[in-house]
Amino acid sequence: MTPLSIIKIGGNIIDNPIELKQFLTDFSKIDGYKILVHGGGKSATKMAQSIGLVPQMIDGRRITDAPMLNVVVMIYAGEINKNVVAQLQANNTNAMGFSGADGNLILSTKRNHPTIDYGFVGDVQKVNTPLLETLLKSAITPVFCAITHDGQGQLLNTNADTIASELAIALSEVFEVTLIYCFEKPGVLYDAEDDSTVIEHINHELYAKLKAEKAIHSGMIPKLDNCFNSLSKGVQKIKIGHHRMLQNAEVTHTSIEL
Repeated sequence: MTPLSIIKIGGNIIDNPIELKQFLTDFSKIDGYKILVHGGGKSATKMAQSIGLVPQMIDGRRITDAPMLNVVVMIYAGEINKNVVAQLQANNTNAMGFSGADGNLILSTKRNHPTIDYGFVGDVQKVNTPLLETLLKSAITPVFCAITHDGQGQLLNTNADTIASELAIALSEVFEVTLIYCFEKPGVLYDAEDDSTVIEHINHELYAKLKAEKAIHSGMIPKLDNCFNSLSKGVQKIKIGHHRMLQNAEVTHTSIEL
């Protein structure tokens, strides 16, 4: 099968114009088919606060009421997505920006939680693999923001890590997919305060042990849960680390395996 790289960038790269520019330069040099997925960084929170909204978070996940949805759509699908696409064009990468609603590319349902009302938050149900395959084979590089839709006219705020994972699972039916999570750290760390403690290989058994020891906790748990779910459903390789690894295979990072 033809290789495909799906790369998700974290908010700390989005928030740093110098890091973002270097990342997009590195991303543009990746050979072959590729997809970029981005979240929103701190811009949505800043915008919300500037108009008097108070952002609400539970367990690291944003509660998205109707006014906050308007903000995240404006920032994620508008300002951030189009700036990223413009910078990729400057790097000779013919990118197109998408939400899940565009071309019905990612269909979600509104999250139904037994005790927490997350508001307009979506859980991915279906990816339009044939259209994505057509775009990729037409030399288009899709750039996804963290917004999907429910097919009934409602946009939904959706976790960007999960979008990357679901895209990887769906496209692994037709491509040999490598899923890469790029953020400001060099990988998954034994000690979150010490960048020299990268865990270079994590399998299911080690992951369970590290969780039990509380060496891995908070926001890294849903990210790694996504990784193992993806591997169990056909994704070939998953890497986590700093974007320097995109152009230098010798750069230390974390590889996830079953």
